[in-house]
Amino acid sequence: MDDIDRSLVRLLMRDARRTYNELSKDVRLSANTVADRVRRLHASGVIGRFRAELDPAALGRGLSMVADVRLRDDIDRLSFEIAVRSVRQVVSGARMTGEYDYQLRLACIDPAEYETVVDQLKRQHGVREIRSRLVLHDMDIDAGNLLDLD
Repeated sequence: MDDIDRSLVRLLMRDARRTYNELSKDVRLSANTVADRVRRLHASGVIGRFRAELDPAALGRGLSMVADVRLRDDIDRLSFEIAVRSVRQVVSGARMTGEYDYQLRLACIDPAEYETVVDQLKRQHGVREIRSRLVLHDMDIDAGNLLDLD
């Protein structure tokens, strides 16, 4: 990656809907050259995907929780990962090292719905223990800082 690729990635991280023509003006290259570079960045995996970012609070789900999850010993991790995708309130998750097996991000309407989700995870999805924390404020940290690491 050169400095132009880094600039393109930063610009796309701020607004992935920008056209090649708009991007070309910022990096002072032709729109065709910019399109080729963006395609190459995508094909190489530097740019994973373009997607819309949802705001759960704007969808009426203002209670945001982070839940550390420990599975029962008899639960297969792959089965859990597939099954938890059907829980609509789970908006993201990661398999973790350490004391807990997973960390889930949940978006709920209210504490009663959160309690229902916890019960569902325990009864239907093999969760043995959940430790939860209320998210007070999301920080918008720019992953573009990775572009400056060598």
